[in-house]
Amino acid sequence: MEALCRSAGGEIVGTLTQSKDRVHAGHLFGKGKIQELKELCQQTRATLIIYDGDLAPSQQEKLEEMLDVAVIDRPALILDIFARHARSREAITQVQLAQLEYLLPRLAGRWSHLERQEAAIGTRGPGETQLESDRRLVKKKIIELKKSLQRIDLERDTQRKRRSRKINFCLVGYTNAGKTRLFNRLTGERAYVADKLFATLDSTTRRLPIGGKEEILLTDTVGFIRKLPVDLVASFRSTLKEANTADTLLHVIDISAADIDEKITTVNGVLDDIGAADISRLLLFNKVDLADSPGLRRNMLARYVGCHFVSAKTGEGIDSLFGRLESIAESLYASLSARLPQTNQQGIALIAKIMRIETSYLDNNDMVFEGKILKYEIPILERAGAKLEIINRAS
Repeated sequence: MEALCRSAGGEIVGTLTQSKDRVHAGHLFGKGKIQELKELCQQTRATLIIYDGDLAPSQQEKLEEMLDVAVIDRPALILDIFARHARSREAITQVQLAQLEYLLPRLAGRWSHLERQEAAIGTRGPGETQLESDRRLVKKKIIELKKSLQRIDLERDTQRKRRSRKINFCLVGYTNAGKTRLFNRLTGERAYVADKLFATLDSTTRRLPIGGKEEILLTDTVGFIRKLPVDLVASFRSTLKEANTADTLLHVIDISAADIDEKITTVNGVLDDIGAADISRLLLFNKVDLADSPGLRRNMLARYVGCHFVSAKTGEGIDSLFGRLESIAESLYASLSARLPQTNQQGIALIAKIMRIETSYLDNNDMVFEGKILKYEIPILERAGAKLEIINRAS
């Protein structure tokens, strides 16, 4: 929560906690705690109170009335950070949509300043109030933003189809785990890096320099966090699709963090929610230059079998990671022979397009090709009329 506040440009002047079996439905805290909070605000001259959770619109309004200080909740804070870091057309549209959907039930008494983009005369129904007019305008804007995101989503789908016959590794992880710095180290890019939460809001895909002739891609994605606002997840659905269409997810973890297990659980939960639960994962413990010891590595290796240790900053572990990724990429291929009549020119052209041909020869009236193909493309050759036989290289 403190890291979120700092990322939003805030200065923390005080904190207050309360442990209760049941919260007050109307104003969340008990009257004594609210009085204590009011006195703390007066002493510190605080101008904003941030609640680490979700506030109902009525609770937020009641707290502001009792405390005489602006109050927001955790989702509003995260939305503000996203708005600060949004740069691309897609990210700006996604954040605007999430903000409006969050604010729609909170319009009462807060939108007299709403900017009109159309003339007031003739736009209101009989007896329509200011609040009703504002709600109508916000709903209209939400519809426009959703249509815009649909167009952007179609563009992204087109880009994914172009990459469908290429191996794609995707970096995922908790925000500020060092994904973008690692992305830059692996691809030679210079994507924006900052020691802030949610510095990256756009997915970026570049070629990985491994695999010889094969084009292997790496995608950087937006970071996750616990209690991510539902509206934000929905708005960023098209961006998050990059994760559930990957061949392998590279889960980047900050090994210097105090709450590693909680952050891993959070990321796994978000991946499950977006339909990426069944995609294979490689856990990468990053920032070993900040916190590392033989004991820590042994502990992580015992708990997370097969994990890898790197420093995107110093380059430690990067060469061995390249080797690991090349092995993973190779495991996605199957060695086989494909036989089909030489009159099947369409099938032969398809084989030339999607198969890594090692040898080919004519057998009677059939063309036989031996080589490698991505395992998930085997059904494509079968539908093209090819008779396939898996080659066991070990034999």
